[in-house]
Amino acid sequence: MSQNAVVNFSPDPGSVEIREIEYPEPDNDDVIIKVEAVGVCGSDIHQWHSTHSWPVNYPIVLGHEFGGRITETGKNVEGWKIDDRVVSETAAVINSDSPMSRRGLYNLDKERKGFGYGVDGAMTNYVKTPVRCLHRIPKGIQMECAALTEPCCVAYNAVINNSRINPGDRAIVIGPGPIGILCAVFAKMSGADVVLIGLDSDSDRLEVARSGFGLETMVGDASEWALCVDGLGADVIIDAAGVSESLRIAIDLVRPMGIITKVGWGPEPLNFSLDPLVQKNVTLQGSFSHNWPIWEQVLQLMHSGELDISPIIGGKWALNEWDSAFDAMQSGKVVKSVLIPD
Repeated sequence: MSQNAVVNFSPDPGSVEIREIEYPEPDNDDVIIKVEAVGVCGSDIHQWHSTHSWPVNYPIVLGHEFGGRITETGKNVEGWKIDDRVVSETAAVINSDSPMSRRGLYNLDKERKGFGYGVDGAMTNYVKTPVRCLHRIPKGIQMECAALTEPCCVAYNAVINNSRINPGDRAIVIGPGPIGILCAVFAKMSGADVVLIGLDSDSDRLEVARSGFGLETMVGDASEWALCVDGLGADVIIDAAGVSESLRIAIDLVRPMGIITKVGWGPEPLNFSLDPLVQKNVTLQGSFSHNWPIWEQVLQLMHSGELDISPIIGGKWALNEWDSAFDAMQSGKVVKSVLIPD
């Protein structure tokens, strides 16, 4: 039995197409999920254009933001039943005995492999998923929103766990993509005074941030906003842009003893001095992925109504319309594209 899938088949730019793949069979500790919604991530687009900086096991099915229903379970699976509504974490392969995994930080396990680059992802009809990755979708959450739990968890980890924001802090988020908007949402939720900055070409996404989430936005130079209180800069800068150059902006805008959290990927070399980072005594913090408790927190925030991410969904496309969905995100016309498999 075969199924269609969006496959990234080689490292050459543009090497993505619909292909037939085999229907997955569950191992003892796996379930099979019928995918009902899968989000398009900037990393999927990077792999499409071969502008990524991580290893990929070609050919690979794209897609790591997904939700659906269990259709089959492995023989060791307990506590889950057919038709349960679930979302899945992205850490498809981990070494459970590694020092990071034993601390619960399996997202930082060096042997970790994720859906969509390390193992086949969810831009298809049915996907095999380790039972340890599953979380139940609370009642009342629409599947297309549940499928976007993953980017919410990326933003939650960057802001809540790694940026150490306090109520009354002033925070700047660079980059109004999905992660940047969600980072600004969590920073505002934490009691910070927040501004989200982008470029002229980001006008549509900035409008979603303003009208959908009530965020303050700005185009271009945020120096005046950063310096307006005491001339020292913002307490926290969250760099969610997909380029390396944005780190220079972050260093300029952060105050002495401030924090820069970099969550956006950018493979380009920096080509500038980091001496101001030293002079200002600034903490530069990376933030990658998420783990089990973060997923539970985010799902509870969705369930309570505190976190409504529906404004970032700019449209839904069929699986064979993947290129239109990718284009819509890449062009900035929408914040987030969601594929709905047949």
